[in-house]
Amino acid sequence: MKKIGFAGYIAMFLIAVLSFSVFLVPHDPYVVNLNDRLLLPSAQYWLGTDGLGRDLFSRLLIGGRNTIGASLIVLVAALSIGIPVGLLSGYAGGFVDRLFMRVSDSFLAFPDFIIAIVLSGLLGPDLFNLIFAIAAVKWIAYSRIVRNSVRSEKHKDYIAIARLNGVSSLHIVIKHLLPHAFSNVIVIASLDVGKIILMIASLSYIGLGVQPPSPEWGAMLNEGRAYFHQAPYLMLAPGLAIMLVVLLSNAWGDRIRDRLDVKRCRE
Repeated sequence: MKKIGFAGYIAMFLIAVLSFSVFLVPHDPYVVNLNDRLLLPSAQYWLGTDGLGRDLFSRLLIGGRNTIGASLIVLVAALSIGIPVGLLSGYAGGFVDRLFMRVSDSFLAFPDFIIAIVLSGLLGPDLFNLIFAIAAVKWIAYSRIVRNSVRSEKHKDYIAIARLNGVSSLHIVIKHLLPHAFSNVIVIASLDVGKIILMIASLSYIGLGVQPPSPEWGAMLNEGRAYFHQAPYLMLAPGLAIMLVVLLSNAWGDRIRDRLDVKRCRE
């Protein structure tokens, strides 16, 4: 893909900056300094300080790494589970496919967010548990996409010819069926990044994600809620950061979808 759009370049730049944020923070985001609490933005503290005197800009950078990093881990985990399960279900058919469909239907009977809240509440408030809970919900969508794609392709002539020539099932699945389903998965995954970020921030906001003193954008929104009238920037900074990254990721996903659609039309 030669062109990914301006939003894509900005999104990649933000991800790169946040990935190396530990080397860019001007102050220690964990050090409490009550003498500097609730300071307005200045040359020393670019975005001001929070209720414990911690630098908001430093915490915003580290919190972004936690939020976006967790969302990417969720996405990789969901794809790692969903793609193999979808390939197996679609290609094997029969009992395996029926079992998978019953399991996926049971997950789809409730909204993703509700299931993630229940799982996070049962596992306990922790970032790892939050990642596990969201990944346990998200893999279903990818597996169904792959399963449907495999079922529509496996009965075509070129697959039958491959079987007649003695090509193994594993080779057929990896060489022929997986590439056909992968483009659909990439489109959905690129559009899903923003949703996952919102889920992580929302669950952290209600206390089911990162625990203090570790910063995370959703948790920072919750921390700043008590000082909204006195220092509204404590909520505005992480809120605007979440909005910007979600908008950029959605624009990037739309760009990828449009590019793949154009390629399909040309084919």
